[in-house]
Amino acid sequence: MAEELIMTARGSLVASGSLVSDNDTVMDQTSSQAVMQPPSSTNIPQKAGTSVPPQSQMPIAAVASLIETGPVLTVQNLVCTVNLDCPLDLKMINFRTRNSEYNPSRFCGVVMRLRDPRATALIFSSGKIVVTGTKHEASAHLATRKFARIIQKLGFKVRFLGFKIHNMVSTCDLRFPIRLENLNQMHGQFSSYEPELFPALIYRMVKPRVVLLIFVNGKLV
Repeated sequence: MAEELIMTARGSLVASGSLVSDNDTVMDQTSSQAVMQPPSSTNIPQKAGTSVPPQSQMPIAAVASLIETGPVLTVQNLVCTVNLDCPLDLKMINFRTRNSEYNPSRFCGVVMRLRDPRATALIFSSGKIVVTGTKHEASAHLATRKFARIIQKLGFKVRFLGFKIHNMVSTCDLRFPIRLENLNQMHGQFSSYEPELFPALIYRMVKPRVVLLIFVNGKLV
């Protein structure tokens, strides 16, 4: 009789919500464990449009920017020549012009300098002139014209023939180190590397015809 009264009272408490049944306790414990424990699988579905980039890879935007910009070349010097098509008296040119030097015991030509554009000319008795120091084609052409005009004012019947740019010197910084030994092994037919004599690797390209001085810090000439 007592057991029936206890069961009746227990049923009324469960119905009123004051007492939780054994089955509910087991379900609550199971759900709480499921919340506390980490998921056994890492393949958790993500929301559309969300992704976690790998830590070991460079962002795509940075790679694209590096490819688009590329290395920047800076022209340092142009070497050009011209033929005045007349013999020149170097002693007279040196005597009657400023900013010129002539020492035949050291060099067979007159060294003349301009300020604007900044350039240096090597003037030979055959009428040929070599102009260096400019950084743009227009500046090289203008400087050569000025040198020819100076000589023309001295009484020489000069002509401006065969102006040509023969050499261009540029520099570039790749901004990353280079293993010169490996590069020399992989491109031995085009390169030469002797660190005991010169710190840079000399790389000779065929097409286009270019000579590169490659340094270990990533700088090129």
